[in-house]
Amino acid sequence: MEHLDMRKKVTIMIAIMSVMLFAALNMTIVATSLPKIVADIGGMEYFNWVFTIYMLTSSVTAILVGKLSDIYGRKIFILTGICIFMIGAVLSGFSSHIYQLIIFRGLQGFGGGMIMSSAFTTIGDLFAPRERGRWQGLMGGVFGLSSLFGPTLGGYIVDHMHWSWVFWIFLPIGIIAFFMILRLYPQAEPKEKEKIDFLGSFILTLFILSLLLGFSWAGTEYAWGSYQIIGLFTLSLLSLISFIMVEKRVKSPVVPLHLFSNSVVSVSNTISFLAGMAMFGVIMYVPFYVQGVLGRSATTSGLIEMVMTIAMVSCSALAGQLITKTGKYKIIALLGFGIMATGIYLNTSLTPDTTIPVLIFNLIVTGIGLGLTMPIFTLTVQNAVAHKYLGVGTATSQLCRQLGGTVGVAIMGYMMSSRIIDRLNKTDVTMPSSAVAGELDMQNPQILMDAAALEGIRQRLAEQMRPAFDQLIDTLKVALSDALTFVFLFSAIIVTVAFLLTLFLKEIPLRTSNQDPSGTTDQKEREQTYSEQPETVTHANG
Repeated sequence: MEHLDMRKKVTIMIAIMSVMLFAALNMTIVATSLPKIVADIGGMEYFNWVFTIYMLTSSVTAILVGKLSDIYGRKIFILTGICIFMIGAVLSGFSSHIYQLIIFRGLQGFGGGMIMSSAFTTIGDLFAPRERGRWQGLMGGVFGLSSLFGPTLGGYIVDHMHWSWVFWIFLPIGIIAFFMILRLYPQAEPKEKEKIDFLGSFILTLFILSLLLGFSWAGTEYAWGSYQIIGLFTLSLLSLISFIMVEKRVKSPVVPLHLFSNSVVSVSNTISFLAGMAMFGVIMYVPFYVQGVLGRSATTSGLIEMVMTIAMVSCSALAGQLITKTGKYKIIALLGFGIMATGIYLNTSLTPDTTIPVLIFNLIVTGIGLGLTMPIFTLTVQNAVAHKYLGVGTATSQLCRQLGGTVGVAIMGYMMSSRIIDRLNKTDVTMPSSAVAGELDMQNPQILMDAAALEGIRQRLAEQMRPAFDQLIDTLKVALSDALTFVFLFSAIIVTVAFLLTLFLKEIPLRTSNQDPSGTTDQKEREQTYSEQPETVTHANG
């Protein structure tokens, strides 16, 4: 699609970013609205599945569609994804029970996976690697905007309208984007059809599902050492071994293993995994500090994280422009990880007495670093693989970031809980009464997130017991603060490891065309071609 004029390319990208915004907003808007949805349709014990099922279905679909879109083209999958996503949204709004909502959100996940995978790959089809930086940065900005407005808008809708509009309000955007893509997006050029690797696809699905479920349930639904979690991790390991064996033998593997023999692909995907761990760690655990330790409202927590998001969106767009202008990305990645590690490390000094402006400064620094790194590692993978592997290469990058986020949140959650227990065991904690003991789970910081509930417990106590209760809550806050600083330290170490790995990333010059150099199609050959002809490529880049 490189032959298209720039005006048509930009129009297609506007449609792509519109549908991305549509899908991303539908993901973030649910978080703040779910409590009222559950209050209406019931099923509080299953509400986590509304998020989990979407994550599972979208992750599996994205990696499978990556390969299929390399064979059949992106257009059919992005259009199909939009239709499935919109059908899932409409049905979700009509849900009368939590089971229906879970099923329909799973359906949305199938569509969302198709949209995400095809959208990022479309950038690679439309633009040469040298031009992709600015568009990758803008796509990162779309995700940032959804994180910025989604939760606030979700809360407003459920407060002033029926909750169904959470799923329906953005449907017109999806419809407009569908017809824009239908009309403007070129049909794929006919290619030699390949036999679909059904067995490999099934085993890969089994691996992803068991791994994601294992880390999602560990420490929450089941103990880390329970037979359920051990069984899931064992199944994921066996599935991975089986998948590698199958992929080595089939003619057209769903994930060509030779891609990972390229150091750029393997290093980039490892860095994406680590970046996902750190990013989701900050996003998930900063609210625990704002609400649990400082005792501020959920609205305040959202506004504080909004500042970080604005910094991230701005710097993501800036990084994309710099990459396109200079053709350099490694120095930007190193700078981004250095700034991000600094920002997260600053959070290790947080205490119950820290002021909001100090936290905001730390998060702005973190957001700047995060934004600088966001557009890079999908781009490096796309630049390192032959164009025929563009879809599957992009999908592996997205999957690694998703897996990193899931694994990171699970590990950090376990670390936080363990640290709280350890801190409380070293403290002489006395319950004001047996009634309070029944309402306060000393090992679960969640109670600190609801200031109204705490005040309700306090008001039910006799006057002489309230000072002891206040002391108890202060002890819990100190324990939570200590645990969170430990989590932030772990996140800072993860980012530092990503920084060190980036030093080993081979910086292949960004191509000015989607044609493979010297007619080579294997990415390993192309890496060798680049290393042998740096002057030619650099000159082509201007």
